[in-house]
Amino acid sequence: MNILIVDDDTSSGSAVAEFIDEQLGYKTKLCHNGEEALLALKEGDFQMVISDMRMPGISGLDLLKRIKQLPNGSAIEVVIMTGFGDLDTSIEALRSNAYDYLLKPVNVEELAILIERVVESIQLKAEKSDLNQHSNAAVSTTKSEESERVKYYETTIRDITSVGKVGVFSDAMRSVVKMAEQFHEDRTVPVLIEGETGTGKEVMARLVHFGQESDILQPFISINCSAISPTLFESELFGYETGAFTGARKEGKLGKLELAQGGTLFLDEIGEMPLDMQPKLLRVLQQKEMYRVGGNKAISLDVRVIFATNRNLKQMVAEKTFRSDLYYRLNTGRLYIPPLRERKEAILSFSQVFLDQYSKKRGRRFRFISKDAKKMLQEYDWPGNIRELKNSIERATLLFNDLELKPEHLRFLQADDSDFISSEQVLVPGRIVLPDDELDIEQLELEIVRKALKKFDNNKSKTADYLCITRSALRSRMNKL
Repeated sequence: MNILIVDDDTSSGSAVAEFIDEQLGYKTKLCHNGEEALLALKEGDFQMVISDMRMPGISGLDLLKRIKQLPNGSAIEVVIMTGFGDLDTSIEALRSNAYDYLLKPVNVEELAILIERVVESIQLKAEKSDLNQHSNAAVSTTKSEESERVKYYETTIRDITSVGKVGVFSDAMRSVVKMAEQFHEDRTVPVLIEGETGTGKEVMARLVHFGQESDILQPFISINCSAISPTLFESELFGYETGAFTGARKEGKLGKLELAQGGTLFLDEIGEMPLDMQPKLLRVLQQKEMYRVGGNKAISLDVRVIFATNRNLKQMVAEKTFRSDLYYRLNTGRLYIPPLRERKEAILSFSQVFLDQYSKKRGRRFRFISKDAKKMLQEYDWPGNIRELKNSIERATLLFNDLELKPEHLRFLQADDSDFISSEQVLVPGRIVLPDDELDIEQLELEIVRKALKKFDNNKSKTADYLCITRSALRSRMNKL
């Protein structure tokens, strides 16, 4: 992907371009004003533009509008970089079809996550276009497997902004999706999404926010409660005024609640929220207002709040580790996503979708799943649910290249978790065995992190110590997971 950076501040623009080039591996071009950018867009092929808001001549907002008027403008995703005081203009940019905005100084982790979302969005649009062409060709073919393969896509909801394809391959999920669409219509109802790890709770939260529309511009702000230090939770959620505490920014900071104004705040892993924060959150839900840390002015809120957890909150209430009044309030709208082992009829459909997705991404020949491999996939319990299935198919396409997915490509499903970190296999210095085909080192690193988290029951401190990295570095990798 080619990315155009537009910033009249040379040092700021160069830093963003250097990070994208060296850390993310995408090609960038830096322009210092809107005129240069428009010329570059006419001469080059760019799929994404990251532009500063305030620039002499053509502003970031004007540049956005002129990009969208170009012949290929609808295919170019535009992200606006803005300062603390320009949030109103950022909202106007979103209404003018900007993909998203970033606050300056730019947080590189947020930048990386945003770019990967854009990449996935572009890939999904391309897949949809290819699928339409492929479906037309499939009408005239006699290959039953090919026709069956196309049908897998026909039972998904169409692409949703920031969500992608949502699989509804079972009656249970059709009921969940129908309820999510009902919650989408009423923003006053707090929604609690329950389900095991890997079942797709954030995907369902985004469905509640975006519905099935493609032009929803209101913000969707996500917080993983387990990744925030208890001492920072209040300032992260509510923001703070100037001089609220030692080390605070001079200009203060907006909290996630204010950033979500008019849209949705998604609190993932709500069971990890500190007990002393829970009554403050309850007050927000009841009063629809909040105070910044160090502030004495009530701020009215227009925010839908969605919660998710893989823990049993009702049991936590009984154990007095979660407040009962908050539980009953956020349980007003409830979505339960059943584990994959309880909807086995969806396994093969998801498998085929993922096989197509990763085969295309990696240039592999995989198109079908053999009869024996289908049986193997259906008989496995999938304790990690959709996420584990997705990662398993990706791993198979990473290590092998064949026309048909076979049982020998999935042997790792029959091995114990300990086999992956076996001293006989791959991770002993001096005795590392590399596959014959290409090796995706980032995916290998993320799998190690995933296994280590499972080994220590998601205890972040023990996992970070085990991997010899800081908690901050672990959080960065968890965001990628």
